[in-house]
Formats: sequence, C-alpha cells, structure tokens
Amino acid sequence: MPTVKTIKPTESELEILQVLWEKGTASVREVHEELLKTKEAGYTTTLKLMQIMHEKGLVKRDDSVKTHIYQAALSKEKTQKHLLGKMIDTLFGGSPTQLVIQALGNHKASAGELEEIQKMIDNLKKQ
Repeated sequence: MPTVKTIKPTESELEILQVLWEKGTASVREVHEELLKTKEAGYTTTLKLMQIMHEKGLVKRDDSVKTHIYQAALSKEKTQKHLLGKMIDTLFGGSPTQLVIQALGNHKASAGELEEIQKMIDNLKKQ
C-alpha cells in the first residue's frame, strides 16, 4: 500500500475526506447522505470511491462489524499542508508570497482574518 503522503486525492476523494474529517468516523451510507446535500451522487459510486480510497491508504476501514466504518487516514491539517505545498511549488513557482497575493487579491478578507494574518507575519519576523 502506498504511503498517504505520496497520494494526491481527487476532488471527489477530498469531498469524502471533508465528511470524514467533520464526522470522525462514518459508514458509506452516512458519507453518501452528506454528499447528497451538495451534489448528485450514486450510492454505488460513493461506495466504490471509498473502497479505492482504502486501497490507496487515504482512509482506514473497520470491517469488524457488518457495516464498515471509515475514518480519514491523515488529519485535515496534514493533508492541507501537503496539498498547499504542492500547489505553491507547481502553480506559484515555489513562492508563498505569490500565493498570498493571489488569494488576497481575489477574495475579500475580513478584518479579523487580516488581523490573524498580521499576527502570523509578526511571529514569522520574530523567528
């Protein structure tokens, strides 16, 4: 089984991971019902995706009971860090500055968010 660190989840897999991060653990049915709130999806498609995700090492599965229970194999934060690092390298030429400029230029940040960003910048300057 490949290490999760080398796996880049697809968009559909990320949607499933979001549900699992929110719920902690869930059956295929529970994940499927959450997905139906935002998009049309077939139950068998959700089932197959989750089986593939298990094979890839993206999710863990407890099959000690009749209804298999799934959970994310990595934390949301670790996955975000990994994907963001890849995105900075590939889309922004390795420049976090370009990422921030693009993000803040295209999306309105609240005063609270800007304050949080400023605190982070201040902390980085101290290091």
